[in-house]
Amino acid sequence: MTPEELKERLTDFAVAVVKFCRVLRQAPEARSIAGQLSDSATAVASNYRAACRARSRREFISRLAVSVEEADESVGWFQVILKAGLASGGEVTELFQESQEILAILAASRRTAQRRHEASH
Repeated sequence: MTPEELKERLTDFAVAVVKFCRVLRQAPEARSIAGQLSDSATAVASNYRAACRARSRREFISRLAVSVEEADESVGWFQVILKAGLASGGEVTELFQESQEILAILAASRRTAQRRHEASH
């Protein structure tokens, strides 16, 4: 997957989560969680975009690490939503799966970038 393809995938994920959270916010007990999830999902995409514009390998790794943290937070919020029964069905299951895949992709990318950086020094 190219950086441009990953940017597009992360943006699509962020948009899908924002739309999902519109509905989730209708339940009073889920409003706060919906806000947190929306924030983390959109931060994944924005921090990856910033990583792609990094001025150095260290800055790239740092921004990528933030994107990994935000992806992990998104996974965590989906776990809470599912375990608390705040949403069910195909959409939340697909978004949860996508959040896990995104986390795995970004974490692997960060590890690779870190190894290459360490090898060059």
